[in-house]
Amino acid sequence: MLVIRYLRVGKKNQPSFQVVVADKRKSAKAGRFVEKVGFYNPLTKAKGLNAERIKYWLSVGAQPSATLWNLLIAEKIAEGKKKPVHKKSKKQAETKATAAFDAMTEAPSAPKAETASNATEAKPVPVKAEEKPAASNAAAAEAVEEKSAESEEK
Repeated sequence: MLVIRYLRVGKKNQPSFQVVVADKRKSAKAGRFVEKVGFYNPLTKAKGLNAERIKYWLSVGAQPSATLWNLLIAEKIAEGKKKPVHKKSKKQAETKATAAFDAMTEAPSAPKAETASNATEAKPVPVKAEEKPAASNAAAAEAVEEKSAESEEK
């Protein structure tokens, strides 16, 4: 699967990124990418993107990373909503989880009145009696019973 992502280049504390198309399973470092389609320097905010080639790779099925997708939207190369990039803190995750849990526990109490009226209208479904096992299953069941009886005698 192909992805469009950043390849970090530059010195320590002076980041610069190349925008490359690469195989998702392999690292893009050391020139192991399919095609270079642009660059981005976050310090100077310089951007150079080959919009034609990026649109081609998107049409072929290459998936952009979340941060690159947001850059493509800002540059009007792609259309859509921006994706959340930053991880949420543990406190935010816990509060959302507890809020969802509270909502789940409160929600079933309201529909009970509706289900009671629906229960009177619903017709009971007849329950079929269990059929006897076939002859081969009966023989296997007897063999299991004999083994269990022998193990109890020991």
